[in-house]
Amino acid sequence: MSTPRPVWALGAALGEGPVWVEQGAALWFVDIKAPAIHRFTPGTGEQRTWAAPAQVGWVLPAEGGGMVAGMQTGVHRFDPATGAFSLIAAPEAHLPGNRLNDATVASDGAIWFGSMDDSEQSDTGRIYRLDADGAVDTGLPPVSVTNGPAFSLDGRTLYHHDTLGQTIWASTVEDGRVTDTRLFAAIEEGAGYPDGPVVDAEGCLWVSLFRGWGVRRYDPAGRLMATVPFPVANITKIAFGGPDLATAYATTAAKGLSAAELAAQPLAGALFAFDAGVAGPPGFLARV
Repeated sequence: MSTPRPVWALGAALGEGPVWVEQGAALWFVDIKAPAIHRFTPGTGEQRTWAAPAQVGWVLPAEGGGMVAGMQTGVHRFDPATGAFSLIAAPEAHLPGNRLNDATVASDGAIWFGSMDDSEQSDTGRIYRLDADGAVDTGLPPVSVTNGPAFSLDGRTLYHHDTLGQTIWASTVEDGRVTDTRLFAAIEEGAGYPDGPVVDAEGCLWVSLFRGWGVRRYDPAGRLMATVPFPVANITKIAFGGPDLATAYATTAAKGLSAAELAAQPLAGALFAFDAGVAGPPGFLARV
């Protein structure tokens, strides 16, 4: 593994949701609190930004082109050519204090995503599954701040976080149904809060740590294998990218840092890259 290095020092308030998009060979991510969608193209160094009309938690590539974005107002199609957003589904229109927070695409093209209480106080965050037929609550217990989900390589295990509870959970998935939820790992007090998870090509789970100064790698049994230290406190999620999917990109956040902490962490909110020593699996395109 290599030391994380900044590749775009944009100072994001709450950088999140990195995803490698093969078409265009670019790393897409968001700043939830700006709010904005960003694209970084390593081959050319291009940095592109689109303003979002509401807090945006994630952006994912869609089958047939374009992107899908999860915002406080619901799931939207996003057209980078025009910057336009169009609503697909609003599963929590009745919860204006919630927002969408993290997501992944399953092998069948369905988007699995979570919500959270924007004030981080009430247990109103849930995990949903969205396909062409609409969004469905998976029935997992609500928490204040969800993160993930992420799938195992065979698609049968769903990893999801109770971030404020400092716990990582695993559930069995079969035919779109979630069962057998069990504790996968717990983050010890003082080590930060589990943020976005992602699985690598060897089936191990990478967990970013908000207020934890690093990223951890766990084996499929929940045993800690490695930790990658960062020069900033708030790491939110990683994604594997590059031509061989062997470069890990990490989003970070300046949110919640005091003036003194910001002065000591001038790279807070930057997009980082590092060699993880392992590649990631190819991603899937959303079919919604």
